[in-house]
Amino acid sequence: MKETSEKKEIIKVEDVTKIYQLYPNSNARFKEAILPGKRCYHKDFYALHDVSFSVEEGECFGIIGKNGSGKSTLLKILTGVLSPSSGKIEIDGRISALLELGAGFNPEYNGIQNIYLYGEIMGFTREEIDKRIDEIIEFADIGDHINQPVKTYSSGMFVRLAFAVAINVDPEILIVDEALSVGDAFFQLKCYKKFTELKKAGKTIVFVTHDLSSVIKYCDRVMVLNEGTKCAEGGAHEMVDVYKQILVDEEMLKANEAAENEEFNENDLSTTVKNLKCNLKISEGVIDYGTRQAEIIELEVLDKNGKPAPQIEKFDQLKIRFKVRFNEEIKDPIFALTFKDIKGTEITGTNTMYEGLEGFTAKPGEEIEVSFTQEMPFQSGTYFISLGCTGLDVQGNFSVFHRLYDVAEVNVLSKQDTVGFFDTHSEVTLTHLN
Repeated sequence: MKETSEKKEIIKVEDVTKIYQLYPNSNARFKEAILPGKRCYHKDFYALHDVSFSVEEGECFGIIGKNGSGKSTLLKILTGVLSPSSGKIEIDGRISALLELGAGFNPEYNGIQNIYLYGEIMGFTREEIDKRIDEIIEFADIGDHINQPVKTYSSGMFVRLAFAVAINVDPEILIVDEALSVGDAFFQLKCYKKFTELKKAGKTIVFVTHDLSSVIKYCDRVMVLNEGTKCAEGGAHEMVDVYKQILVDEEMLKANEAAENEEFNENDLSTTVKNLKCNLKISEGVIDYGTRQAEIIELEVLDKNGKPAPQIEKFDQLKIRFKVRFNEEIKDPIFALTFKDIKGTEITGTNTMYEGLEGFTAKPGEEIEVSFTQEMPFQSGTYFISLGCTGLDVQGNFSVFHRLYDVAEVNVLSKQDTVGFFDTHSEVTLTHLN
């Protein structure tokens, strides 16, 4: 009979709840303290509510959720910084945590002294740190500053040293909270390379980040938290989809509440933009102008399954669909779509004239819907969508009837990026000739 080897559960969390007592002011806290049992002045806030999960040895376990969902609270409980209000936690292994980088450093000590200080906090002997000191100093790469007091460091040098110490102490369990994208681009590359090495070495990793591309690339399993409660747990792709839906639902709820309460700032958005129906959040930096002989009245950004797409994986299909209402008769209107990056660079775009869709006249009161469907070969990052309806006026002059620059954003997620704006989806082979 064939034996099956079961992986060991190295982290086990059962029904963990964390409650904070919120007081309206300091006087209320004082009254409750001196008059216990007489009157309750606080409200209970559940940062976590009955959260359960386990992590196997050698697994990279991701935790995702919007701000305020309880992710950082959970990590602080795992590392012993906080205690749960109720529930049970079992951890089998020594933890190194990349939470608040540099926490525990003594500003009067120099870099080398702080390396030994952190090692002692982690439970290492001086001899064990001696074996790692050269590797840590080389990784931090801050030159002679390693011999200077930490209080003289720039923020960049401080972060480099803190990260180098935390990730090079050979942890059995590594806990990371939004700490990989530190320092300059070259140091970030070193961070991700080291992270990959630890994963390949079979280290157990708990990874919290808003970078969904990294979640898909690194995580074996993912848990989604929302408002302190576990929503779902499973494969990375499926859980990213769950998280995306939570974000969409939240934005739609905010939009509906704003519409009901008429919470509009007249100086920020034009009437047209405020009335625009959109399945994503409208960008605060949208630029809206034109003659209004035609108006863009509706916008949908959809993924390959027809769902709202604030995030999309690289090479997946994206559909941009918008509706235009014509206030005057216009011959041969042109409908345009453009993508820009966060620096404002136009990455690509097209319009119905380029695509050969022309030769008709739009009548007053008519509404026309135009859809642009395409793959997204962009590198991971944030991109802004711009729309337009243009053409020739009655005098034959080019005219912008309505244009919405940077009206909405879409985030591209990728396991692997290449150089430049686009990924040409290269297939690379290696042949060993001798």
